[in-house]
This record gives sequence, C-alpha cells and structure tokens, in this order.
Amino acid sequence: MPSFIALAVFALAYALFVIFPKNRAWVAGAAAVMLMVTGVVSPTLVFLGEGGKESLISWNVMGIFVGTLILADLFIWSRVPHYVAELLVNRSRSVCWAMVKVCAFSGFLSIFAENVAVVLIVAPIAFALAEKLKTSPVPLIIGVTVSSNLQGTATLIGDPASMIFAEYAEVSFNDFFWYKGQGLGVFFAIQFGFLTSLPVLYGAFRHLNQKVELVAEEKVISWGPTVFLATMMLALAIASSLQAHDLLGAICMIWGLGGLIWYELLGRNDRERFPDTPWQILKRLDWDSALFLMGVFTLVGALVEKGWIDLFADWLKSVLGANLLVSYIVIIFLSMLVSAFVDNIPYLMAMIPLVMKLAAPGAGQEALLFGLLIAASLGGNITPIGASANIVGAGQLRARGYILGFREFGRIGLPFTLAATIPAAIFLYLLWVIF
Repeated sequence: MPSFIALAVFALAYALFVIFPKNRAWVAGAAAVMLMVTGVVSPTLVFLGEGGKESLISWNVMGIFVGTLILADLFIWSRVPHYVAELLVNRSRSVCWAMVKVCAFSGFLSIFAENVAVVLIVAPIAFALAEKLKTSPVPLIIGVTVSSNLQGTATLIGDPASMIFAEYAEVSFNDFFWYKGQGLGVFFAIQFGFLTSLPVLYGAFRHLNQKVELVAEEKVISWGPTVFLATMMLALAIASSLQAHDLLGAICMIWGLGGLIWYELLGRNDRERFPDTPWQILKRLDWDSALFLMGVFTLVGALVEKGWIDLFADWLKSVLGANLLVSYIVIIFLSMLVSAFVDNIPYLMAMIPLVMKLAAPGAGQEALLFGLLIAASLGGNITPIGASANIVGAGQLRARGYILGFREFGRIGLPFTLAATIPAAIFLYLLWVIF
C-alpha cells in the first residue's frame, strides 16, 4: 500500500505543477508532508537519513543553491553586469548586433548565476535599449530568457537542473568540463549548441539595421562580489580535483555567507552604497524554489525507496530494446516535449536513475545522461511556461503592457531550441558513442 501511495502522490503533485505553476513550492511541500504523515517515508529519512541511507533531501545541492543565490544577489547590487552589458551595446555597429550581444551576455552570466536572477539583471537593460530604439522589447526579452536557459546548463552552479544532475549522476564541478578524466563534458556541448543557435537570434533581429544609440554607462559600485564569484569557482574546481564532491555545498555556503559578512562590514559606515542589511538580502532570495527542491527530493526519493524507478527502468528498457541510438533519440525528444510544459526538476530527478539503468558506464551511459540534461533543460525554451526564467520574462513584459503568448514565444523559442539541442545532441553522441 505505501508504494502505491508514493506513486499516487507523485502523480498528483506533478499534475498540480502543470495546473498551478506559480504554487509549485507549496504543492511540493504539501506532497512531501503527506508522504511523511502517511508513513511512506519517515521524517528522519527525509531530513537526516537512517539505516545507513543518506537523507532524501540533498543538503549538498541545497547548499550550492542557496550559496550561489546570495552571491548572485550581491552581484546584481554591484552593477558589474549592467556595466559590462552597456559596454557591449555601446560598441555594437547596429541594433541587430547590440541585441544579439545582450542575449549572449545573458547566457554568459547564466554560467555563474541562476537564470531568474540573470533575467532580472538584463531585463532593465533590454527595455532601455528597446525604448531608445523605438522597437518592441518582446523579441529581445525572449532572446534573453532562452539564452539564459541554454547557458545555465553549462556548469554545476548555473541552474538547479545542473545541480540535480550533478547530485544524482555523481558528477563534480570539473566533470562538466572534462568528464571523469575521459573526455569533453556538457560545457562544450552547450557552447556548440550556443554557436549553432546564434543564427536564430540574428534572424529575429536582422531587420534592425539602424545604428545603435549609446546608452548611459553604469558605474560599478564594487568589484567585491565578482571576486567572491571567481574565487568560489576556483574553490569548487579544487575540491572537485580532490574528489571532495560532498564539500561543494559547504563551499558555496561559506562563500555566500562570507559575501554577506563582507557586505555588512563595509556597509555599517556607508549605507548609501550598501543600503540593505544581510537579513533583507536573505529575505528576498528565491526561497520558493528552495522549498520546491526539498519537496521534490522527497517525492522522487519515495519513488526510489518503493522500487518504482527500477520498475519503470525495466519497462522502458523492454520497450526501447538494446538499440542505444533509438534510446538516445527517444530520450532527447521526450525530454524536450515534457519540459516544454512542466518543470524539469521532478522530471530530471525521476529520469536520471532510470536512464543510468539503460546502459552501463562506457557503453553509452554518458551520452544518455548528457542528452537527458540538455534536452530537459532546453525544452523549457519552447513555451513561455517551460522555465522559471521564461515566466519571469513574461511578467516583466506584462508589467509594461506587453502580453506574451505561446505563438509569439514559439517563433523564437522553438527554432532556437531545435538549433541548440539537436546539434549538441549529435556532438555528444559522436563524442561518447561513435568515437
């Protein structure tokens, strides 16, 4: 009976994620509580681990998530990304190239910060540029969100999906670049996808050939947060080299809290430059997503505990057979389709252990895992509700009187997704299966 309760609660929660995407955190939290109340999983197993098993909630991932959120908030305050973005725009030969640069810059920022934070950083620049040029900001905001979602997959700290992937597939920070000492990792596949998707962005703006008008340059408040981000990435790389994967969350939290302490020490005597208290910074972090992650960890952990993942893996293997290429293609397109309409976090958590059972390490498992991550992450670029960054971008547009529909978003989002995902998937398959 408990096993069927676990499956029913997961299915119900997943359906509610689709129907009420804005309330996904409360849905996930309530579903997790239901599993504990009904005795499917114990609170001890969920939060602390028991019987030699680790806790269902990965505190390592939670540390990475919260720590990077703190530094991203400080990074926004520093005005460094705004300053760099405006420098790029001011040195563009046409409006078209200025907009392509803004999109590319949002993607670059997403390598280091959460996608939603990046959209909030770049959106004001995008709106200011569109207003001065007397053109619609809609295509530019779409370009910013899809570029952000693309590059967020490139590193362990770029997106919650990458953090989940790293935890479940036992992948380190360095493995995103050079996978387990065997070959190129996800980072390079994403960069290949970025290059192949650039023509789509150029095509969306190619009619804007007028000379770009200069925007007022931002002044950097402090380079401190940039130093914290850079040194944190160096620490993550060193820890990964030493195989200290369980310390990654602690490192991010130490650097995040260190950034808060630094901010407060300097801000005590200069509230004009440092207007917020550490408590105010902590309060505005994305705690909804943190609660959502904890709830989904519990939901998927319950499925694993009750044997459903193994059962689904055996069924999928019987359907797909032993043909690795067929399995790869099905996983790529299924992941894109599902992630276009529902959050990719629960999907990834459920699919990673399942996909790992379809092939052994060295027999194509790497390609299947990388393909799953890329397709599940980029599939959200097909619709305005497929990723949190898209929803935030649509909200920014709505606040300024622009309503972003599925068709308008899909004109850029769909070809961008196909242009990035398919070449990246071919690149991975050739690299890890053929060669």
